[in-house]
Amino acid sequence: MELRPRSNEIIVELIRRGVQIPNPLTLDIGPEVDPDRISGDDVVLYPGCRIYGAKTVISAGVRLGAEAPVTVEDCRLGPKVELKGGYFRKAVFLEKSSMGSGAHVREGSILEEEADGAHCVGLKQTILFPFVTLGSLINFCDCLMAGGTSRKNHSEVGSSYVHFNFTPDGDKTTASLFGDVPRGVMLNQRPIFLGGQGGAVGPVRVGYGVVTVAGSILRDNIGAEDRLVIPAPHPGAEKDVTPFAYKNLRRVVANNVVYMANLVALEEWYRYVRRPFFAAQDLGLLVYEGALEMLALAKEERTKRLQIMVDKIVPSDAARVELKARVAEICGLFGAEPSSVGRAEFLAAFEGTIGSGAASAGYTQTIQGLPAAVTAAGVAWLQSVVDDLCRRVEALVPEMDLFED
Repeated sequence: MELRPRSNEIIVELIRRGVQIPNPLTLDIGPEVDPDRISGDDVVLYPGCRIYGAKTVISAGVRLGAEAPVTVEDCRLGPKVELKGGYFRKAVFLEKSSMGSGAHVREGSILEEEADGAHCVGLKQTILFPFVTLGSLINFCDCLMAGGTSRKNHSEVGSSYVHFNFTPDGDKTTASLFGDVPRGVMLNQRPIFLGGQGGAVGPVRVGYGVVTVAGSILRDNIGAEDRLVIPAPHPGAEKDVTPFAYKNLRRVVANNVVYMANLVALEEWYRYVRRPFFAAQDLGLLVYEGALEMLALAKEERTKRLQIMVDKIVPSDAARVELKARVAEICGLFGAEPSSVGRAEFLAAFEGTIGSGAASAGYTQTIQGLPAAVTAAGVAWLQSVVDDLCRRVEALVPEMDLFED
């Protein structure tokens, strides 16, 4: 079936609307792309761009392909996003986020306002809060990172960093939490710095203000904040391999539960707080819809990976028997209605503080301008979402003592 006439018609329509396409003959656009989801306001599609997917959204001020060819497939791009070169599929980019050439960003990923990466960065199932910055030559899949207050004071991942997210047993129950959602969304926390030429073996949890030295491999949680961490290197050894032993099972399950609970808290934040800020932007509600879809994909991915791992476990003690019997119930909790404790009180205080027209002032400025008491109420609400889910999981598998520390 000949599809090019439809594609050519879309290109002509985009030019008519004001999209800047310096060399239209080099643009490949799928016939399924909806031109009504592409803004004509200061959008530039440089030579070599390929745009596919019925869900694709390109908002005002977007720049695609300034450094190298760009492929975009079913991505939602907020205002002034810059994707300078690479492949982007089923991801969401919020206002002024950017990626350098050679990027590879796939499903389940959200880059919030002004988050960015340099060249050759790989992301999948990754959420970066505002201002988070990634260096070059980085694999940072299956992570959520928060921290920082501006482009001059931000969490950063040094160049050549790897988040090790696949185990010798073929598991990906490895999502790592750098910062958290309840405090991270308030955009007032100390930044986290992960030194270059280093890595983290997921799943780990890292507190705000933590600095890991260059060249180090992080294998354990760092719960304390404002710490310089110099992990000890592994001693040389050669040992027998026991497949599916899961010696750190308690920590792995606990970290997965906390990660998933934070995803639920972030979903609540989007639903109850962030929507008006998207609505104030042209095409913003389409981007918002995409963000919720990414969060749903993230929860689905994490519960799926937990189930797959637990299916492999040998039920050698009471805790493992209990976990295998209850894992489906555990996973189901993250699709149920979360706790609403403190939500109404926070929303009343929030709306009373910002007024009806604050959404047009911008998301980051509004959140950072909240009074301390309102911020504290928001943190308490979201933390209650996380804590309630953790308590409910712990009640299902008491033998595991998941959160005894």
